[in-house]
This record gives sequence, C-alpha cells and structure tokens, in this order.
Amino acid sequence: MSTAPEATSSPSVLARIRRTPFWAQIVAGLVLGVALGYLARAADISWLATTLETIGRIFVQLLKLAVPPLVFTAILVSVANLRNVANAARLAVRTLLWFAITSLIAVAIGLGLGLLTNPGEGTNLKTEGLKAPKSTGSWIDFLTGIFPTNIVTAFTEVEVLQIVFLAIVAGAAVIKLGAKAEPVLKLSESVLELIQTALWWVIRLSPLGTLGLIGKSVAKYGWDLLEPFATLTVDVYLGCALVLFGVYSLLLKFAAGLNPVNFFKGAWPAIQLAFVSRSSVGTLPVTRRVTERLGVPGEYASFAVPFGATTKMDGCAAIYPSLAAIFVAQVYGIDLGIKDYLLIAFVSVIGSAATAGLTGAIVMLTLTLSTLGLPLEGVGLLLAIDPILDMVRTATNVAGQALVPIVVAAREKTLDLVAYNNPAGDLYDAAPAAVAVPAQSGAKASATA
Repeated sequence: MSTAPEATSSPSVLARIRRTPFWAQIVAGLVLGVALGYLARAADISWLATTLETIGRIFVQLLKLAVPPLVFTAILVSVANLRNVANAARLAVRTLLWFAITSLIAVAIGLGLGLLTNPGEGTNLKTEGLKAPKSTGSWIDFLTGIFPTNIVTAFTEVEVLQIVFLAIVAGAAVIKLGAKAEPVLKLSESVLELIQTALWWVIRLSPLGTLGLIGKSVAKYGWDLLEPFATLTVDVYLGCALVLFGVYSLLLKFAAGLNPVNFFKGAWPAIQLAFVSRSSVGTLPVTRRVTERLGVPGEYASFAVPFGATTKMDGCAAIYPSLAAIFVAQVYGIDLGIKDYLLIAFVSVIGSAATAGLTGAIVMLTLTLSTLGLPLEGVGLLLAIDPILDMVRTATNVAGQALVPIVVAAREKTLDLVAYNNPAGDLYDAAPAAVAVPAQSGAKASATA
C-alpha cells in the first residue's frame, strides 16, 4: 500500500530542530554566528554584516517591547500578592539584605582583581577628542529619575525605575483597597500572563538572536579591538566567573545548606538566555520559572524575582564599575585612595537600581565615575567592547537574581527541597502560561510549577 512510505518518512527539518535541546540550539547559533561574523569581516561582505546586525537588533527590540508592561504588571502583582505571604515584611527585608551582601562581595572581588592586575596601565589608549556621554549619571539624576513627571512618558521612554515606582504604589493601593481593587488585580494578572506567553515565543527565537548578536559583534569589532582591553576583559570575565561559580556556590553550601550543582542545573536556562540577550528584564519570565522550579514558593518568587531583575546587578553594578573605574583612573593617570574604593562599594550597593535591568551598564558607570570625580570621557573608551563584556555581566546578574530567593527560602525553611534536589528536564518543553501561576503554599511549591 502507498501508506508505508509515509509512515516511515523521516521527520521534517523543523521537527528535528524542535527535538534538539534548547541549549544545543543556542550553542549552534553561537558557533554559526561567530563563523558568519568572521566571514563578513574577513571578506568584507557588508550585506552579511548588515543582516547579522538586523537580526540581533530585531531580537533585542522584541525583548524590550515587553519591558514596560512586563515590569509594571509583574511588580504590581507581586506587591499585591505579598498580602498572602506569611512574614512578608521580614522576607522583603531579608531579600534586600542578601542583595546587599552579595553586591558587597562582588564589588570586593572586582576591586581586588583591579588592584592586582592594573588593567589600565600600559594600554597606551588615546583619549584626545573623546567626549563625555550626553546623558550622564549623577545622584541627583538617579533620585529624581525615580519619580515620574508624566505617566505616559515613563512607559513610552521605558524609564524602568519610574515604572517600578508606579507599580509599587499601585500594588500598595490594591492592598489598601482590598476587595474594591480585586478587578484591577485580576486584570493585571491576566495581562501579565498574556505578556509572558508572548515573550516566551520571542525567547524561543533565542538561537536566531544569538546568531545575529554574536555575529554582529565579531563582524563589527573583530578580535583586534580586544588587545588594548585584554586585561580588563579577562578581569571582567574572571570576576564574574568567581562570583557566579565560586561565591554563589559557597553561599548555597554554607548559608543555605544546598548542593550548588542542582542550582546550576535548574537555573542554567535563565543564565544562558541572559548571556545572549544581555537583558535581565527580558530574561525575567525564565528567571522566575527556574526559581519556582527550584522550590521557591510562588508567592515569594513573584515578588523577589521581578524586584531583583530591576535592582540586583552583581555583574553590571558591582564587578564591572569597580574594574572600569580603576581602568579609567589608570588610563588618565589618576591615583585612587581608600576613600575612593569605599565610595565605589557604596555606589555599587545603593545605586545598582540605576542599571534598571536593560542592556548595558553605562548609567551605572557614569554614576560611579561622577561620584569619584573621574573623567566621564573615559566612558567612550569602553563603549566599543561593552557588548562583549555585557554578556557575562548579565549572566551573573540573573544568576544572583535567582540565587537570593533560594537562599532566603532555604533559611526560612519554605524551600521545597524535593523540587530543588531534582531539577526538572528541559524547561522549554512546558506550557509557557505556567510561568505566571504561583504556588499555593510556601512549603509545597510544586517541582513542575
């Protein structure tokens, strides 16, 4: 019969791709992107370089498109749901405390590496003609930037700090009004699920986005550009690796009594996507999902993860600014003292919200340089390699955003140890809507939530 060949026909290319583990798809995109970027640069194929840049730009634009509604609804819902969490105030305080502790450790590592390696000495980089950024960070800008003057502008110009402020106020108002505000809360929850579902479709395009973003960087910058910044680049990657794999493992082991291997097994999809997308907020649905799958109660995760995605930046706001400040000071021949290093630590802990979970850390860098009185023109030196450094910085950010809720939940004895010790399989096989469904009880968070 003619049906036999159909029954034994090989699966389509699309079907084979879908069966390939998602991490393997991203690795394939990374390798292919490097190869195509190198080809575009070596053979001077302008159309290929433009294509790679366009693919990467569209992917990032799609991630950023969801940022305003995602941040607003996620924070609003998480604040409102704190009324269902026992000891909510204590959990919030302990979360902030662990944010500060890990930031201090990260900045100490950054300063230590900078003092040991002197990344700015002997670079012979020319600083003539460099201009300070048009938009610079200062404490006045940071503080006044929290409070919006126009609600519409806060959303249209993606002022994340202002959106966070509005969401916290709205969430507190929902708690205050109680039953009267229940329709607003239900609408916000529905919008949040809708956005996360749509964003999940974008996340599935990460292999293609990886190809474009990595390919663009190689085609545009090549490898020659890294030579004068070699020490700084190694320092940033080494510092982030020490925090990501060293400090976080030690905290899990000794502060929470957990096996670090299980954490990395469960959190790897979020860390991997953060490395590619360079956006903590864009990675938020995956970060929250892996955090809940590792046993953190849904109600607490719905608060801690969105809050961390907009304020906790160990890579962008701790390791990198400390190293970059030392680099800029040495390039310009300026000596830093103990007071300056203490200021760097202070800025890193208090000002980390200035990075706001978006790609890049220029605002945080200008805030640090302006606080120390260093030339803001030094930012121009670092712009060329910023995308390369930002990948590992964001991966470290996201790992920390998942780590702190796990540590706090473990110390509060609300972590589901069965879920933590048995990280589930491929995160991307489950229904995307599950991201928005909180666990119903603290100690009974499902391993498949």
